[in-house]
Amino acid sequence: MFHNRLLLTLLLTLLLTLFFIEPIFAKITVFAAASMSDPLEQIKQSYIKEYPNQEIIFSLASSSALARQITQGAPADIFISANQKWMDYLAKNNTIDTASRKNLVTNTLVMIAPKESSITNIDLNNKNWLSYLENSYLAVGDPDYVPAGIYAKSAFEYYQYWNKVENKLARANNVRSALALVERGETPLGVVYKTDAKASKKVKIIATFDKKSHLTIMYPIAFISGQNNKESHNFYDYLLSDKAKAIFEKLGFNTLNVR
Repeated sequence: MFHNRLLLTLLLTLLLTLFFIEPIFAKITVFAAASMSDPLEQIKQSYIKEYPNQEIIFSLASSSALARQITQGAPADIFISANQKWMDYLAKNNTIDTASRKNLVTNTLVMIAPKESSITNIDLNNKNWLSYLENSYLAVGDPDYVPAGIYAKSAFEYYQYWNKVENKLARANNVRSALALVERGETPLGVVYKTDAKASKKVKIIATFDKKSHLTIMYPIAFISGQNNKESHNFYDYLLSDKAKAIFEKLGFNTLNVR
């Protein structure tokens, strides 16, 4: 009789433990360009309403830094780059599922100034704007490896200003850091993406670079090799969905007809 009661007590304890146990969360880790921070956070909030038992973690930095971390074994499921170069880098290192590689959205390159600045508009075809850098610097992602800086260098070469601005750059480790320099008034001008400028209440757009001046600012997305599981695929598909597109467009990105 004692053994039967003991067995019954153990069974009841087990059932109660299973009943009250926390639901198991599937964790999805997304490595993405810093300029993706705002749309990804909003998309995440929308997504977890439909998939409440999934935890989405973002690692946001320069595409170059993230790509190198991935090749060194960093635990990522999905990668979103701000240019094709760093996605190509992962493809050459056999680190991504190339079949999953798609172009997600595009962006626009702009020049900004602090909101309170007396500078209201710049004609990029007129070199007079360079006088604003006479005793200061231009904030930009480092052109040696940050996508926003690489696009900026190409644009300045197109306008034939590169030899004049190369030594006047405040080189930031990602585009959001370049934005912060202008927000704090540490530089009178900066080059960022249109979406970064729209996300800030402390800067204003004073010029837009001609699309012909640089490669298309494209954000490719892909699974990291071996991470194409059900949970990752659900979020990947959601990023390509009409709901996600609406968020991207609201924040200034240009969406593509990709499925």
